[in-house]
Amino acid sequence: MGKVRYGMVIDLRRCVGCHSCVVACKVENEVPVGVWNSWVKIIEKGKYPKVGKFFLPSLCNNCQRAICVTVCPTKASYQREDGIVMVDPHKCIGCRYCMASCPYEVRYIDPLKRCARKCFFCSHRVDAGIQPACVQTCPAKARSFGDLHDPGSEVARLIASNSVMVLKQWMATYPSVFYIDMDMDVADPLRGSEFKWREGE
Repeated sequence: MGKVRYGMVIDLRRCVGCHSCVVACKVENEVPVGVWNSWVKIIEKGKYPKVGKFFLPSLCNNCQRAICVTVCPTKASYQREDGIVMVDPHKCIGCRYCMASCPYEVRYIDPLKRCARKCFFCSHRVDAGIQPACVQTCPAKARSFGDLHDPGSEVARLIASNSVMVLKQWMATYPSVFYIDMDMDVADPLRGSEFKWREGE
C-alpha cells in the first residue's frame, strides 16, 4: 500500500438534501455568514405530476492535480502529502487566482480574514483521528471518508463495488470526491431545459 490519499464518497441514493452537512461545516470551521465551504445543489425536474427533486452536495474536490496550487503566486495554496489541499492564511494575498482557476467554483474570499477559503476535509479533525464534521453529522450516512489507497477502507470498498463519477472528469484534475448515482442534470445544470435549479440555502 502506498502513501495515504484521503478522499470522500457521497452516495446520492442516501442523500435527502437536509443540509446537515452545510450547517455542521459552518459551525465546525467558523464559516462567516454569506459564504460556504460546502453546500447542496438542488434540481427539480420533470412535468406534473411526475416531478423529482435531486441533490448534489458540493465541496472542494481536493484534487490530486490541483490547478489552484499551480497558479498561486505566493504558494499560499499547497497540497499535503495525504492529498488534502490547504490554504495558508498568512501567505494568501487575496488575489483570487485560485478562485478563477478552480473548475468547480468552490473557493471564496473570507469577508473577515480577507483570504481564500474552501473545504479542506476538516484536516484538523482528520489529524486527530476524527471524521470530517459533514461525514459525522450526516443522518443518512450518505458520506464516507478515508484513505483511497487502502483497499480495506470504506471509501475504497464503495468505489470498488459501485459505479462512481467525479465532476468534470475531462479537466484531468483527478478529484478526491466521488459520487454514487449522480444525476447528470444536477452535475451540469445547463444540459437540459426542463428543470429549475437553485443553490441550497
